[in-house]
Amino acid sequence: MILNFLIMTQPVLLGMLGTNEIIIILVIVLLLFGGKKIPELMRGLGKGVREFNDAKTNVKKEIEDSATDIKNSPNN
Repeated sequence: MILNFLIMTQPVLLGMLGTNEIIIILVIVLLLFGGKKIPELMRGLGKGVREFNDAKTNVKKEIEDSATDIKNSPNN
């Protein structure tokens, strides 16, 4: 019963973050990781997002190329 309640309220709780809550979270992150470690973490996160987008683009291109090859191939 409690698990169902937590699952149902989780999206609601994430949507209710205000400015004060975000500032508190940022201060906690700063205290946990320190000022020198945060840029390294963000750089790593940026590289991961870039690699994901590159992979997504490559998959999309391969699918489009396959569709083009199928349309252009002669029917047997």
